[in-house]
Amino acid sequence: MGFIVYIVVGGILGWLASIVMRTDAQQGILLNIVVGIVGAFLAGLVVSGGSIGDGITLRSVLVSLVGAIVLLGIVNLIRRGRVR
Repeated sequence: MGFIVYIVVGGILGWLASIVMRTDAQQGILLNIVVGIVGAFLAGLVVSGGSIGDGITLRSVLVSLVGAIVLLGIVNLIRRGRVR
């Protein structure tokens, strides 16, 4: 059940990141979920020093959102050659 919660939260964070980066209409829900989950995972690893077992807290959600925004910027840079 926890895995499903992480997918849902990752999808929501990916969607919020796409709204912040103004790319919401250009990508589908699948890319939102992937960007949210991967961005959250990478940001969680960097900030927590490798420990990802803290659960969902306000701090982890904010760090994950920043990670998803950064990852979405990198994806846009690779896809288009520029960041919006």
